[in-house]
Amino acid sequence: MPGGQEEGKRAILITGTSTGIGKACALYLDSIGFKVFAGVRREADGNALRKNASDRLTPVLIDITDSESIDSALKFVSGEVGGAGLAGLVNNAGIVTASGLLEFLSIAEIRNLLEVNLIGHIAVTQAFLPLIRKGHGRIVNMGSIAGIMPQPYLAPYSASKAALEAITDSLRLELKPWRIPVSIIEPGIVYTPMWDKAETEAAIKAKNFPQEAFDLYGSTINGVVEILKNKKRIKMVAVSIDAVARTVARALTAKRPGTRYIVGWDARLAAFLTWALPNRAIDWLAMMFWRQLGLK
Repeated sequence: MPGGQEEGKRAILITGTSTGIGKACALYLDSIGFKVFAGVRREADGNALRKNASDRLTPVLIDITDSESIDSALKFVSGEVGGAGLAGLVNNAGIVTASGLLEFLSIAEIRNLLEVNLIGHIAVTQAFLPLIRKGHGRIVNMGSIAGIMPQPYLAPYSASKAALEAITDSLRLELKPWRIPVSIIEPGIVYTPMWDKAETEAAIKAKNFPQEAFDLYGSTINGVVEILKNKKRIKMVAVSIDAVARTVARALTAKRPGTRYIVGWDARLAAFLTWALPNRAIDWLAMMFWRQLGLK
């Protein structure tokens, strides 16, 4: 049991719990006895979460890109856990807004994605590490198989997850003197509301691309929009969101937690292929995968 804390008193903080993986993790970890501090950006999201949870779950307002918001959340959580500290921090918040053709993505979009998917996690980790030390806790980062096998049309997202891989490994080494485990979860495709947002964004971008983009990538632009509309095909290859939540629980409770947890058959296959095959073969397979999804 992490931190030597008693059952029902194992306190953890999870960021990005309004929807998707974060929400599933918060509810599952609450159901197995953790005292969950569920990070949300809006009070309404926290109230909605509480309706499906026990009284152990406590919403915490936190915007991981805002230092004042992080400080406020730290003050609140510190007051709640006292000297017991935290048994775990799950850095989960993330976005995929800067998706599409890298040649035509705005630098502002890319900066914003990196701020949320990478810098924000570093800022939260820095702020809450003293509580992790007090609780003899551990850190779990939410990565993606895209950080191991980067995908076309998801370059900034893939870059943020690849960077999080490196941060996880470096931090684990730096925290060895305190025996603080640092793990990363690497899911494959997981069907969440994020896909609906990606579809909407892709359609908007397709309308606003300059004519040069259509001259160069016309069939690709339309193909990606159609793929995102085809939810049935995406769901066929997607891993269960509950499987990701159970894996996070394993990372938080295992006596000797792993450094990496690959979730989903597609993620396991991708990880093996990147180890076994040369880059050119991986490139070919990646494009074949997108063609299977419907890209012409």
